[in-house]
Amino acid sequence: MIDSRRVKEILFGLGADLCGIAGIDRFHGAPAGYHPTDVFPACKSVISFGCRFPAGTLYCSSPVPYTRVRNSITSKIDAMALDFCMELEQYQVACVPVPANESQWDETTKRWRSVVSQKHAAQAAGLGTIGRHSLLITPEFGSMIWLGAVLCEQELECDELKEDICNNCNACVNICPVHALEHAELEQQACWKYAFGDDPATQSWAIRCHKCRDVCPYNLGTEQSFIKR
Repeated sequence: MIDSRRVKEILFGLGADLCGIAGIDRFHGAPAGYHPTDVFPACKSVISFGCRFPAGTLYCSSPVPYTRVRNSITSKIDAMALDFCMELEQYQVACVPVPANESQWDETTKRWRSVVSQKHAAQAAGLGTIGRHSLLITPEFGSMIWLGAVLCEQELECDELKEDICNNCNACVNICPVHALEHAELEQQACWKYAFGDDPATQSWAIRCHKCRDVCPYNLGTEQSFIKR
């Protein structure tokens, strides 16, 4: 057996900047097939964690730094989740890592989905709240956080939920080049087609747009703002 305090100690030791825990009862609204117990039937707790994303990448004139950091931090998160699961087996507790950036097509809803939504897991675990732009916003780092999650067979003490951070100013809605935020649910295909893909000029894959993240008044969190723009 292991307690919540030790769980967090291990993840912070592996490099996490944030960590929270949600009980399985907080996932009743998950789409069919994408509930934590649909992936791991023994799951009783979902452990969410995050690593801060360098804020300076938002203000680069080249898409390369943001793109490369995103790729690197994805690998880092996956490695941390794997190491954590192996560590928990020493306590005779089974855990399953959720991939940080891997989606599959959901024919029912016509959307790409992670097997368990990282941002919804993070919100359920008290790390932050999902904003109008569909990104998680945390008090400490705003939306500049990359998320990982682990499904755990042991029931653990949960963290308190956060109050809404987004003030629905609609700055993200107004700035979106493809109007992907005009409805309550993100127009996923329009967003992804515009934002991600091969750059014909450089012949390399890049993330070309993050305007909704740029314009958010809470993109660096409510507790700090150090970038001079």
